[in-house]
Amino acid sequence: MSNRSQSEAVAYPTSSHWGSYQVLVEGDRVVGARPDPDDPAPSPLIGNAPGAQHHATRIARPSIRRRWLERGPGPDPRRGAPGEEFVEVDWDTALDLLAAELRRVHTEHGAEAVFGGSYGWGSAGRFHHSQSQLHRFLNTIGGYTRSRNTYSHAVVEVLFPHLLGAPAAHDLLERPPSWKAIARHTDLIVTFGGLRASNMWISSGGRAAGTALPAMEKAAAAGVRTVSVSPLRDDTIDEMGAEWLPVSPGTDAAVLLALVHVLFDEGLADRDFLDRYTVGAEVVRRSVMGMIDGVVKTPEWAEEISGLPAPRIRALAREMASGRTLVNVGWSVQRARYGEQPMWAGLALAACLGQIGLPGGGFATGYGSTGRYGGGSTPGGLPRFPQGANPVDRHIPVNCTAEMLLNPGGAFVHDGEELTYPDIRLVAWSGGNPFHHHQDLARLTEAFGRPETVWTVETHWTATARHADIVLPSTTTLERDDMAASRGDLRLRAMPRAVPPHGEARDEYEVYRALAARLGREGDFTEGRTAEEWRRHMYEEWRKRQKEEFSADLPDYDAFWEAGSVDLPGRVEDEALLGDFRADPVAAPLRTPSGRIELFSATIEGFDLPDCPGYPVWLPGEERLGSPRSRRWPLLLLANQPSGRLHSQQDMGAYSRGQKIAGRAPIRLHPDDAAARGLADGDVVRVYNDRGSLLAGVRVSDDLRPGVAQLSTGAWYDPSAPGVTCAHGNPNVLTSTAGTSGLSQGCTGQHVLVEVARHQGDLPPVRALDPPVIITLEQQDAEGWE
Repeated sequence: MSNRSQSEAVAYPTSSHWGSYQVLVEGDRVVGARPDPDDPAPSPLIGNAPGAQHHATRIARPSIRRRWLERGPGPDPRRGAPGEEFVEVDWDTALDLLAAELRRVHTEHGAEAVFGGSYGWGSAGRFHHSQSQLHRFLNTIGGYTRSRNTYSHAVVEVLFPHLLGAPAAHDLLERPPSWKAIARHTDLIVTFGGLRASNMWISSGGRAAGTALPAMEKAAAAGVRTVSVSPLRDDTIDEMGAEWLPVSPGTDAAVLLALVHVLFDEGLADRDFLDRYTVGAEVVRRSVMGMIDGVVKTPEWAEEISGLPAPRIRALAREMASGRTLVNVGWSVQRARYGEQPMWAGLALAACLGQIGLPGGGFATGYGSTGRYGGGSTPGGLPRFPQGANPVDRHIPVNCTAEMLLNPGGAFVHDGEELTYPDIRLVAWSGGNPFHHHQDLARLTEAFGRPETVWTVETHWTATARHADIVLPSTTTLERDDMAASRGDLRLRAMPRAVPPHGEARDEYEVYRALAARLGREGDFTEGRTAEEWRRHMYEEWRKRQKEEFSADLPDYDAFWEAGSVDLPGRVEDEALLGDFRADPVAAPLRTPSGRIELFSATIEGFDLPDCPGYPVWLPGEERLGSPRSRRWPLLLLANQPSGRLHSQQDMGAYSRGQKIAGRAPIRLHPDDAAARGLADGDVVRVYNDRGSLLAGVRVSDDLRPGVAQLSTGAWYDPSAPGVTCAHGNPNVLTSTAGTSGLSQGCTGQHVLVEVARHQGDLPPVRALDPPVIITLEQQDAEGWE
């Protein structure tokens, strides 16, 4: 490992959720970043690291919101309001206050009154993983109410265990056909939701090398043809030469059912496969032929809904039946009302083609959604920091966070269970920013005003930190030792500390150790280990498992750390999903009630959900072009993932800033839609509906379908300007908290109807990237505070 030099920049290897790279350090400051020499397709997001590391929004000392400090715990609608003051305190004072508050809530209301809200994206490190650290601490002191599922793919997590069984549903997410298998075996990829290049830069836990984009290029060079069914032309990389079918957002299920109709109508459906490997195919056939609801799901029917020409839909079905076809329904498609339906219909289409279980064919979800999908799997697992067991049996779907806080005792349905929201008195958050992930931020702000205390461990003054009462400063990835790898990765990498901690920031492990000590549980939390000893223990336990499972002779921890990386043993690049099941469905049945693929699910039908029947259907959502709501809000805004950062991370970095217009997030408009509103490139506009408004900068592009606008998520929430909900351009001030359905309760933030108009009057400043009002220790000394 390199040693710091005061006279010249020294390169330190590190890793992040957007890949491995090197930071350049002069003295104690990060002055640059450059790609890992072994990465064939490095992410440009590494350009954000230097600006973020030493930004003015870094939290230097423990800070307490002044109103909470003076008034004590209690609901407060002023949380997160512009101008709220924070008072710096020393660590002992902050930890004593927090420990006393945790003890009070546990004593008066029980552990279920604590919500552990970490979403886990704070660090790619295996030890300094924010979610694991916080949850282990909360489990150690008695437990907490937790969230389930993800904003990204809750539908996949809940729906497919019913359709494929839990193990196969896991493999759907973790072990799809590799891109190498696709290059060898696939004739045609039909992808709903595109194959977005910037999503390939991201892998939870990081990736040693960006293999996805080069692999896609190789597949195209091998002759694999791609059809992209998406509102965006540039949803696939140019090298794939994809045919673009500009579907109206939210209508994918209708197109998929029309494709199924053609297969049945023209005798192209594989009846032998359906009879042997599925249940419910007859229900699907009767549905698309109009025998259930009287509506025949022809391509002409789908054309009226989706805008895609009926002849092209019909021809596409024939093309899919003529060769090895992979049907991919990306995660973005499910992030809308009734998001279960296109996923289910996509599986039904693949089943009708009869290619599930064949190399390079069948059904997939996730190509184009993350860089590790199709990049191999690691059945032997990775080093991990154990979270322990949670003695509290209370949970909510993560998309219901605001509803939980606002409606204690209220009833909700999730995956067939009728549940009630707990009465949350204390919110603990670390390693995630709900004011990025969540929808309807005005409602979330109201929700955050209800608990008696909100506590966060954070690196920067994010919107979440500004909505907290107790803010504890955490080190960043570059300020501590760790190791990184993602599932399916190539190598486990060492991440040596590059710079000292900012101000008085501490590692999360040390924060929770000190809190556990105050609550009499230090030994249970640490098991007598320091942070360094935990990293060694995690590595050596993992090394032992690799020896037992793969006969792998891996170096010991010291040799690994010195070398900087070790190849992961036992990696698998799968040829097919459900290959064993296809080879012998009797010997290798699925863990479904029937043992087969359930195109009709009696279990889901038995839930009697009005918004999710027991087989795939077309259900028209409100946030859709042509809906009654669109008469008032005529543009369909796609709030997709950003290309300038991961979620909202490092929004102040140079690469992210370089995409902005007048300091605001960019919104793309079709030339026809821009002209109809008298708008041109560079104009600042107000984007609004009945939930809120934001300011954004215009980019005119014909890479969108007319009637569609695109504004990516992740601009730091900025409610500082009068008359506008977010001056910075966060689209989640416009989106709805409604779930996909009573089955999954997944996020629906991908689609929202809006109107766009030129901003009138003076342009307010963006204040999201300024720190809040902080009363420092030095000011307190000068003013005689006690």
